[in-house]
Amino acid sequence: MADLTPIPLPVLVNRMFRELEAKKAAFHLPRFKFAKAPAGRDLSTSIFGRRAATPFGPAAGPHTQLAQNIVLSWLAGGRVIELKTVQVLDHLDIARPCIDMETVGFNIEWSQELSLEQSLEEYVKAMMLIEMAKAEGLAPGLEDTVIDMSVGYDLAGLRSDKVRAFIAGMKDASAVIDKLRGQIPEPYARFRDLDYPACISDSVTVSTFHGCPPGEIEAIAAHLMAEEGLDVVVKLNPTLLGKADLNAILHDKLGYADLVVPDATFEKDAKWQDVRGIVSRLGDLADKLGRGFGVKFSNTLLVDNHKQFFPAGTGEMYLSGPPLHVLAIELVARFRAEFGDRFPISFSAGIDVGNFADTVALGLKPVSVCTDLLKGAGYGKGADYIADLADRLAEVEATDLDTYALKAFGLAGAALDDLDIPAESKATLAAALEAGENLRAVAGADFEAWVSAARLRNTDHYATRVRGDHRYSRPEVDHPPRRTGIPLALLDCETCGKCVNVCPNDAVFRYPLPQEPVIAAIVRPGAKVMIGEAQPVTRAQQIGIFADVCNRCGNCDVTCPETGGPFARKANLFGSVASLDDAPDRDGFAIEKTRAGLRLHVRDGGQRFTIDDDGARLACNGDGFDVSIDPAAPELASGPADHPVDLGRLILIARIARAVTAPTIVTYANAAFD
Repeated sequence: MADLTPIPLPVLVNRMFRELEAKKAAFHLPRFKFAKAPAGRDLSTSIFGRRAATPFGPAAGPHTQLAQNIVLSWLAGGRVIELKTVQVLDHLDIARPCIDMETVGFNIEWSQELSLEQSLEEYVKAMMLIEMAKAEGLAPGLEDTVIDMSVGYDLAGLRSDKVRAFIAGMKDASAVIDKLRGQIPEPYARFRDLDYPACISDSVTVSTFHGCPPGEIEAIAAHLMAEEGLDVVVKLNPTLLGKADLNAILHDKLGYADLVVPDATFEKDAKWQDVRGIVSRLGDLADKLGRGFGVKFSNTLLVDNHKQFFPAGTGEMYLSGPPLHVLAIELVARFRAEFGDRFPISFSAGIDVGNFADTVALGLKPVSVCTDLLKGAGYGKGADYIADLADRLAEVEATDLDTYALKAFGLAGAALDDLDIPAESKATLAAALEAGENLRAVAGADFEAWVSAARLRNTDHYATRVRGDHRYSRPEVDHPPRRTGIPLALLDCETCGKCVNVCPNDAVFRYPLPQEPVIAAIVRPGAKVMIGEAQPVTRAQQIGIFADVCNRCGNCDVTCPETGGPFARKANLFGSVASLDDAPDRDGFAIEKTRAGLRLHVRDGGQRFTIDDDGARLACNGDGFDVSIDPAAPELASGPADHPVDLGRLILIARIARAVTAPTIVTYANAAFD
């Protein structure tokens, strides 16, 4: 397993604001891709009484574990941030690779890869960076943000001291904030006195593990409401549909016959009759305690692993993406047929730009995304979600999401039939609808009930449409990324940047490298330096990996046209010698700034050595060699070598180090220098 090493707050602050100034971007997201508030349209929603400027956000997962991920999600328009699930077992050994987005989505992840203490600090850092971004005016009109915790997976773990300490820290992060204030670099000292909110979050989504007993689900939610004082959403599983109905949709309608849900999963997971009772009782408890309660559709779907992508021995994997959208919408329809619009519903299943606005029209909130952000333009898609939703409101002449729910599918008139109001009132509302009047003003006290009735109508309408929508079927989805079959090398790939876009951790980056040939030079014991044929550098831009935040999930490999995986074949840059030491199975280097220049701590081919670069010569010292090299004249290298040493490789590593720390670019490496 590749461990994550969180990036210190000073480095994040330097990186974000230097990049904004120099490149008009933040963490590789161009400023023109930041979400913008639409003129004359209010996209805000309420999450248990807390205002969120949009209903869009990242789902609990790889986009919400590290501070820079969360900030990227926010810049892209996410205003309901569902943090990655934490649990008492906070030192997990997760097999790699773990994310496969070739067509639909599969993964073998589950909860956070950081300790609870690290997770708390990451979430506080993210909040502080978001507040700094607001102070700089990076999202005018879209400031209001809701951050939601996600916890699992059993009551005993949630009652443990360390999980309760995490929750307490999220409800009152004053101590962490005070510690971090002083770490804000001097050039940005103006941010030290911002009024950072002490409460990061006081709501939580319960992530129930596949097979979690129904009684345990209820006990967890009740504990979080009664003992922790939190508003609670319970995430439910697709297996609620039952084996026959789930397979009829997944296999017969959509064509995913090779996706098999183990029988044991249906046997262990909660059944519809269980959930009916759980939801009713928890709703009553929430009313009694003055807390909010809702449900979320849906968890991923556990299926047998029939592919070769994940490590050998991986028997099961979790399905996301387009087919899950159809299953989850079916569950929303069934849930509302049972409970009406009594409980708020959070939704995350196969959301993309093409169905986001439709799903919002059902009154689901938030509508969050994971799989789609792991493909294509990645975080860069977020602004498109917001812009498309605003366009849809404009098309139906709606100024807010409630009026949009009335008008989105043209069912506001039919929804009047469901209201228990006088016929004259219905006629008045129908006339106002026809005339394009202000429906909120005309409906007055009846507006909320009208919107609620429209949401239910919209749900049935959309569920019917989705069941027959061919775009979710296997023939439409089964189009893997282009592959050339060319082996990926350290330098000179296509440099298409796909890996940069899809990395949820902002670990992949481009850097310019002078197109000077790579020297072939080897020194052997007791012999002169042998000079071979130099290899050209054909690309002006190269790809690097910031190893501290690369957990080798494999997503860059899936999207890369060439074979071998950028995370494995490209230069891995570590943020410190300590993080290099902590990854003995990974080649790469850490850079220290010295009075004379740079000192590189390198692991190459599994061997450790150092390179001191004063700008003129390289002093290279390792096991069995201590050589001095003039990169312009490697044939004049001096110093003992007990075995053959590839001088050209040493020179290339030093060139890359100079390139990734050059003042003309902004990377985590040079952001750490000051």
